[in-house]
Amino acid sequence: MSEQKYYVSYETVHKLVRGLAERVEKSGYDPDVIVAIGSGGFIPARILKTFIHRPIYAVGISYYGTDHSHADHPHKIQWIDEVQSQLTGKKILLIDEVDDTRATLAYCVGELLKYKPEEVAVLVLHNKLKKKDVEMPVEVKRYFAGEEIPDIWIGYPWDAADIDEHNRKEREQRAQEART
Repeated sequence: MSEQKYYVSYETVHKLVRGLAERVEKSGYDPDVIVAIGSGGFIPARILKTFIHRPIYAVGISYYGTDHSHADHPHKIQWIDEVQSQLTGKKILLIDEVDDTRATLAYCVGELLKYKPEEVAVLVLHNKLKKKDVEMPVEVKRYFAGEEIPDIWIGYPWDAADIDEHNRKEREQRAQEART
């Protein structure tokens, strides 16, 4: 991965989610529930709820350590066992911010499939164009990505210590893109 960083504003996230909501609707997929992978999927899931009005369940999956290095495999931090009956036979829309290695998404899909849903679809803001560590489970027939981007670090606004500085960098990035 290069040292370049791709800055994304809240406004950009909102527009990506709105576009994704339209694509989900046009595809004919009508989810019963949204499952948000924390922490990156929480904000996109909440914005999506504005457009598709479904309940949100949150799961915590960790694949990174505090130093941003990969663990050996994803593991549960928080799960939704108490709502198993809410998932059985349902159409689930699983949401995360980025499809990087795909390990977290595939792991979460595998765990959700244990509840025997009717269908699991995946939605991400960004799909990194690179070889993934794992394949998406074959049961996932619908995959929605807001943007396809190179394998670069993404600076999401919810990770910014200084939102004004983050937004300034995002504006500079957009201006540079417009010039090229």
